[in-house]
Amino acid sequence: MATIIALTNQKGGVGKTTTSSALAAGLFSFHDKKVLAIDLDPQGSLGFSLGLDIENCKTIYDVLTGQVPIREAIQETDYCDIITSNILLSGAELEFTSSDRDLLLKKALIPVKSNYDYIIIDTPPALNILTVNAYAASNHLIIPMAPEILSLLGVSQLKETIDSVRQSVNPNLNVLGIILTKFNPRTLLAREVKEMAENIASQMGTRVFANQIRTSVTVAEAPAHGLSVFDHAPHANPSLDYQEFVQEVVTRTSSTITQGGASNGQEK
Repeated sequence: MATIIALTNQKGGVGKTTTSSALAAGLFSFHDKKVLAIDLDPQGSLGFSLGLDIENCKTIYDVLTGQVPIREAIQETDYCDIITSNILLSGAELEFTSSDRDLLLKKALIPVKSNYDYIIIDTPPALNILTVNAYAASNHLIIPMAPEILSLLGVSQLKETIDSVRQSVNPNLNVLGIILTKFNPRTLLAREVKEMAENIASQMGTRVFANQIRTSVTVAEAPAHGLSVFDHAPHANPSLDYQEFVQEVVTRTSSTITQGGASNGQEK
């Protein structure tokens, strides 16, 4: 049964899609895992970054609105299977009105969960019905965060939404950790934000990931080529950092399964 991880931060520009792409590609490339990536962001950046046409295909919008079975929306890439998104998903807040609107994604995933080791969900930079659906379906959350004060504020505001989802539809939701992106260890701000992030992580019952993702132009270049950062610039700092991050994700998720943690409790 797949371990389901959503990457989330209500602030945009923190490297969420880049981290989602790197995690999905890294799980396959370095750990031989079968991965399904799901783009829940109406901007459709995850599919685009992995080289797909996001306009002329079935998307997660078609799945959540019941127009197609989930298997018909899955596309293959060199790194993982993926269900893309596009601007149609932006109307979800108004269109999803059923009593089970928070559980649409969780129910949609049931037919395919046993086919994958990991399902990675990229969420929009907002706390809306799409984000709640991702939280309801997931075993774990990962919070990408740039070393900026506003990004720090966005992380602190997530706690209320996470607590609400735990109380309503997913009591076993686990925050796997905070990953610092666009990190320049030479700046005082980056070091101060890291310290504050560690305090927030402690309040959320989690940790900051041991490796920070150092800033580099290669991260921005990779999507233009439809490649993972590992293939585009395998020796660049972000590639090396993301490889260590993926290893830490595997270690942490394996630990929770072994201990009978969140991954085992998802079906309750």
